[in-house]
Amino acid sequence: MSVGVAILGSTGSIGCTALQVLARQRDRFRVAALTAHSNAELLERQAAEWQPGYVGLVNSGKGKRGQGGGEGAACLVEAATRPDVHIVLNGIVGAAGLEATLAALEAGKRVALANKETLVMAGELVTRAARRGGGEIIPVDSEHSAVLQCITGRRPTELARLILTASGGPFRTWDPARVADATVDEALRHPTWKMGKKITVDSATLVNKALEVIEAHFLFGLTYDAVEVVVHPQSVVHAFVEFVDGSVLAQVGFPTMELPILYALTHPDRVPDAGARRFDPVAAGTLTFEPVRAALYPAYASGRAAAAAGGTTTTAFNAANEVAVERFLEGRIRFGRIAETVASVLDAYEPTDAESLEAVLAADAEARRLAREATCS
Repeated sequence: MSVGVAILGSTGSIGCTALQVLARQRDRFRVAALTAHSNAELLERQAAEWQPGYVGLVNSGKGKRGQGGGEGAACLVEAATRPDVHIVLNGIVGAAGLEATLAALEAGKRVALANKETLVMAGELVTRAARRGGGEIIPVDSEHSAVLQCITGRRPTELARLILTASGGPFRTWDPARVADATVDEALRHPTWKMGKKITVDSATLVNKALEVIEAHFLFGLTYDAVEVVVHPQSVVHAFVEFVDGSVLAQVGFPTMELPILYALTHPDRVPDAGARRFDPVAAGTLTFEPVRAALYPAYASGRAAAAAGGTTTTAFNAANEVAVERFLEGRIRFGRIAETVASVLDAYEPTDAESLEAVLAADAEARRLAREATCS
């Protein structure tokens, strides 16, 4: 019997890549549910090809297709908790993916998580939901997938330190003063990865790496001090894992999200995949590593400070960044204001304990309000 997969955010970068992977694995998996935010035309084509039992469109009433359908934000939870769904691939961008992740874990599903904001906003709630409902979280981010591949079969007590790699984004060699006035087009020219707009901007500010540090803390149970970041422009080494005896393992491969997606679906097993690009160390060329330049990536430092503060501070960090990035992509603020907005929100925000969904959502709303005020001035 094939495994039923729900793809939340099927028309986005992760969702489209996941369908490419699933097209090569039709004997193992079937698409049981698809949801998208607003791209009704592409969603309709995907539904026609895959014939899922459920199709949902968040931002339109045109999502009713096939044997069942839904509209509005509730369709995410509906898709994630269907009885014929065994794995939920959450490729939604931003805070919108949180409630579906919680519901899927409570229902005992495997969540293949590409939505790093979920753990940043509410890591304690998410891990608690997994324990309570019997669900499991398998990361789709290339860095966290790399860590998982290195530690599978090892005891948690053997893990000592993680080193996550960052490409450095398009402004790695720029002067900080020049970066502050970078255009939207320049920020979206990622040197090694083809991704959605929001995560591409997060890569340029290195916010994505701050989010990944927080995510790694919850996924692998390490302190924040034991999760480090190094700039690696070639994006060939995705993470280093150091064990208590001093041994270090690394996972390498050419930049592609197809392998992390496939591994999240099959973990801990590995299956043949005819579409995977084989690694060639000669073609990979010279690999270099650099420290993170604090002056170039001030938002990264804000993210690490938010992690150290704890509580709902990471929720506020994520919310402020989402608002600032949206304003930048709309052309309403300059690139340098993203980090400035995040810092000003964290200065003004009063954190609370992240003990309930209500507390997390309230923190998210308050930080967004502060960020909107900061970017209107």
